[in-house]
Amino acid sequence: MVHALEEIQRVLKPNGVLIDLRPLESNWKVEVVSASGWQTCGSLSDLPQGVADDEAANQATSEVERRGLFIKEKEEMFDYFYYWDTPSEMKEFIESEWEDFEKLEDAVYRKTRSAWVSAGADARVRVRVQMLITKWISGKMNKNTVWMENENQNLT
Repeated sequence: MVHALEEIQRVLKPNGVLIDLRPLESNWKVEVVSASGWQTCGSLSDLPQGVADDEAANQATSEVERRGLFIKEKEEMFDYFYYWDTPSEMKEFIESEWEDFEKLEDAVYRKTRSAWVSAGADARVRVRVQMLITKWISGKMNKNTVWMENENQNLT
């Protein structure tokens, strides 16, 4: 990952912007939502590969920041929601799309199904994913970024 970030920094113009947007493994909440409100039914279990990927991304960004290749300008976390009409649709999606990163435990699925049935006809299920967004500014210039800046000046 550090090599990819080095390559991004190499091709960015001086003070160029890199946006790092990614989900964070944080035992995402499973919820039932309807017109009357929402209820948390439990959490997904983070699997080792997802946790390792998070750690690798964190280490890579820390390394390039330490070396001055990028300067962290701003960082925030926010919630992003995945919605399904039924608990079974949610379960199928998690098992096919997130099988390496997240696990829906049987007890959480049963509780979600029960809450969904009780919530009424407009009820849906969702997973609350914690997202990280960071704005990075390219730092040190190297010989390759200098010629790119000069080329851009010639275009105006």
